[in-house]
Amino acid sequence: MELIRGIHNISPNHHGCVLTIGNFDGVHRGHAEVINRLVEKAKQFGLPATLMTFEPQPQELFKGEDAPARLSLLRDKVILLDELGIDRVLCVNFNRKFASMPPEDFIEELLVKQLGVKYLVVGDDFCFGKKRAGNFDMLCKAGAKHGFAVVSTNSFIVGDTRVSSTAIRESLADGNFEQARRMLGHPYLLGGRVAHGQKLGRTLGFPTANIALKRNVVPVRGVFAVRAFWQDSEIYDGVANVGFRPTVNGQQCQLEVHLFDFNGDIYGQYIEVELVAKIRDERPFESLEALKAQIMNDANEAKALFSSDAS
Repeated sequence: MELIRGIHNISPNHHGCVLTIGNFDGVHRGHAEVINRLVEKAKQFGLPATLMTFEPQPQELFKGEDAPARLSLLRDKVILLDELGIDRVLCVNFNRKFASMPPEDFIEELLVKQLGVKYLVVGDDFCFGKKRAGNFDMLCKAGAKHGFAVVSTNSFIVGDTRVSSTAIRESLADGNFEQARRMLGHPYLLGGRVAHGQKLGRTLGFPTANIALKRNVVPVRGVFAVRAFWQDSEIYDGVANVGFRPTVNGQQCQLEVHLFDFNGDIYGQYIEVELVAKIRDERPFESLEALKAQIMNDANEAKALFSSDAS
């Protein structure tokens, strides 16, 4: 799969494609349905299946810390899209200049002249361009003029729930990871590169892998039973905290993972962490001794959970 970073990197050989546009946050089962249809159409047309997405996501630009929590970073998204058969991902830098582009220019310059779209799939509520003046009806009229088909996405239902990034965020916030997994079609993972921290966990007898979560808002907070792995590793059970570490006045949201039966060096390693079950909310403690006792309880609870799963 080819990743095109920015409109300025679109070249003449990228002209001609079938295209879908959206955030595709989490790359859930509804997204997978859209992409499966797109890939089939790409085969019929003999053109690459192309997906346009945005960094940052539009609401992150407009709302900042009030934006919805992000489910997946670009790295995670690209891996999942590759698995689904997308040929090209165009990652557009979503800034004020791009947001203020007249919708007619978005169609004429980007979709028609640069990308040469032959078939377009978007949600029927998709809006674009300056003041969000562009809409599905405008795209349909442009398609009739320029010779490309425009179709809308359909809702995907699991049980009685419409699958959406919002519904998945709600399930994660409630600690309902099984429901989130059913809607995603894959386990929910947090990932990042292990960095040196304050070494506080080590002094408490619980060394942790510290990972900065590079997003404005994280969809989960608290203490969790987890499974973790990295390239060519085994899968390790553990316990993790996602939050700001109020006992030690933390300022940045971090993922801190204590792995059971592991004492290797994984600094600099990119690790993936699956949240299996929520143990408790994050809260401050009066002393490091109280924190240590609670971590012991959390670790024992996680071990008991994994033991019951194995039996």
